[in-house]
Amino acid sequence: MARSDLVLRSRRAVLPDGTRPAAVVVAGPVIAAVEDYDAVLDADREVDLGELALLPGLVDSHVHVNEPGRTDWEGFATATRAAVAGGVTTICDMPLNSLPPTVSVRALREKQAAAAGQCWADVAFWGGAVPENTGPGNEGELAALHEAGVVGFKCFLLDSGVGEFPPLDVAGLRSAMSALAGLDALLAVHAEDGAEISTASGRDFGVFLASRPPKAERRAIEKVIAAAARTGGRAHIVHLSAAECVAMIAGAQAAGIRLSAETCPHYLFFAAEQVPEGATEFKCCPPIRDTHNREALWRGLETGAIGSVVSDHSPCLPAMKAQDSGDFGAAWGGIASLQLGLSAVWTVARRRGRSLDDVVRWMAAAPATLAGLSAKGRLAPGCDADMVAFDPDEIWTVDAARLRHRHPLTPFAGQKLTGQVRQVWLRGNEATADDEPQGRLLTRG
Repeated sequence: MARSDLVLRSRRAVLPDGTRPAAVVVAGPVIAAVEDYDAVLDADREVDLGELALLPGLVDSHVHVNEPGRTDWEGFATATRAAVAGGVTTICDMPLNSLPPTVSVRALREKQAAAAGQCWADVAFWGGAVPENTGPGNEGELAALHEAGVVGFKCFLLDSGVGEFPPLDVAGLRSAMSALAGLDALLAVHAEDGAEISTASGRDFGVFLASRPPKAERRAIEKVIAAAARTGGRAHIVHLSAAECVAMIAGAQAAGIRLSAETCPHYLFFAAEQVPEGATEFKCCPPIRDTHNREALWRGLETGAIGSVVSDHSPCLPAMKAQDSGDFGAAWGGIASLQLGLSAVWTVARRRGRSLDDVVRWMAAAPATLAGLSAKGRLAPGCDADMVAFDPDEIWTVDAARLRHRHPLTPFAGQKLTGQVRQVWLRGNEATADDEPQGRLLTRG
C-alpha cells in the first residue's frame, strides 16, 4: 500500500459490518482502506486511540440555522461549532426561519453565501415546499432547487409560526408529492393536524401537552401516507413524538409505501412527568410525551420503523426571553441538542443493552442515506474521512455555559450523561470548535 497521510487505530472501531479492532487509513480527504488493527502501515501520522471508540462523524439531517436576516436565532458559525464539539461533522439546514426562506434557487444562493467561510462542519441544505411553489405552473422551482442539489424538501401541514413559510393543505401536499415523485425527491413533513390542536397558556406543562395530543400527529400522518400511496412519492416524517403512530408507519412501510420517520434525542431521553412547572426550555412541537410513550418510541426505533435520530436543533433568543415568564403559551418551541445528542442517546441506549453500532446506524448512516450524502456516515473506503474518537464510559454533567450554540438554553442543563467526544477529524484533518473553519457546503450526492 502506498504511503498515506494518516492512520487511526482503535480497538473499538464502529464499521459497517460491526465493531472490531481496526486501522483506518486516510489518504487526502477520504478513507483509503480499513485494515487490521496491528497492520504495519506507512503513514505520515499515526494515532492509536486504544480502547476509545472510533465512530464515523455523525450526520444531523434536521438543524435550523437561521441566517441570513435573523440574528436572534442560530447562525452557521455557532451551530457548526456546536456540531463539531458533539461529534457531528455534517448538518443539513432546514429552509424556514431565515429571510428569505429556502423556497427558490435565489434564496438558496443567498443562504449559501451567508454560510460560506462560517462553517466548522460540512453543511447541506433542504429546500422548502410552500403553496406558492406547488400550484400549477410553479412546480418548476422545486425542480430547479432539486437540480441545485438540495437534499429534499420540507413542508408543514399546519401553521409553522413563520408567516413567510405557510403550510400545505391536502391538495397542496398531493401536488407537491406528485411533482417531487417525478424527480425521485424526498418530501419531509412536519406532521401535525392543526384542527386537532388547541391554544395553551400558563406554567403547567401538562396543559401544553394536552393541547397537542397524539391524535394531531396521527391525523397528519394518515394524510401523508395517503398522498405517498397515491403519488408514489417519497415521504419522511420529521421529529416523530407520538409513539401510537409507529404501528401505522410500520404498516405503510410493509405495504411498500415510500415512508420513513425520525425521532429526536429529547423524545428518547425525557418524559413529560419530568418537566418542572414553568420550565419552557422543554417546549417543542410536537411535545415531549409521557414515560410509556417514550418506551414505545424506543421500541419503534429498535424494530426499524423509525430509522434515524436527529436533533431538530433550534435554539432562539425569543425562547430565552420567554423563560422568565414560564408561560408555555408565550415561549417559542425548540430544543437545543446538537452538541449533546450523541451522549444523550448513548446514555439511554446503553442502559437498554443497545450498542454503538446501533447509535451509529441511527445517527450517522441512516441520516446520510436519507439526505443522499453517500460519502458520509460510514467508516468505509471511498467515504470522507470524518471520524470521532468517543469515550463511551465517561460520565459527565452538562454545563450550559460551555455549549457552543448561540443561545445556550437547553433542558439538558445539569443532566448527567454517559459518553464524551474526545477528538474529531473532518476529511482527515483534526477539527475543533476553536480552530479555523474548514467545513464545506455540500450538495446532494
